[in-house]
Amino acid sequence: MDKKRLANLILIIGVLSVFIFISMAYGLSDAFKENIYKVGTLKPIDSKLKVKVGQRAPDFTLPAVSGENVSLNQYRGKKNVVLSFVPAAWTPVCSDQWPGYNIVKDIFEQNDAILFGITVDNIPTLFAWTNQMGKLWFPVLSDFWPHGAMAKKYGVLRSKGVTERVLFVIDKKGIIRYIDVHDINKRPPLEDLVNALEKLRK
Repeated sequence: MDKKRLANLILIIGVLSVFIFISMAYGLSDAFKENIYKVGTLKPIDSKLKVKVGQRAPDFTLPAVSGENVSLNQYRGKKNVVLSFVPAAWTPVCSDQWPGYNIVKDIFEQNDAILFGITVDNIPTLFAWTNQMGKLWFPVLSDFWPHGAMAKKYGVLRSKGVTERVLFVIDKKGIIRYIDVHDINKRPPLEDLVNALEKLRK
């Protein structure tokens, strides 16, 4: 194993340790815990993808919690883009997943990538939820209206109106390079996303 690979492995192990610590801290916060809706175990995957690796990612424009509109095309030729769809605000796994990306901001920067967090919740709901989680470094976007239109375009809208838990990695040319439609009940492994981002540099 070369030094660079070893350094990346050590970084990932360190990040995962902190990620687990943060998740435990959130779990112990009574104020946060009282507002989390327990959804129970859901069908792992309940949609059919309409896009695939190697295909151009469908463009979109969505409103962000911060007030501006964000489109995929505005990053063409400038940044790699990671789309993180999560099913719903104020649910347990979603409330653990996004704060963890704060810890690995440097990995996104090293790989010249921006992250977009996306749900079908409306802006006021996302505003309250993200404020409760703490400041997130990445834009949080609402696919609320027309309901789930962007998620439908990608084929990740579930039959009950929420999205899958899914990650898309899109390169600077707008081509999809990685897709992980994950079991909705679990967080996607961070190391898989890091590996997908690193492959863009090769």
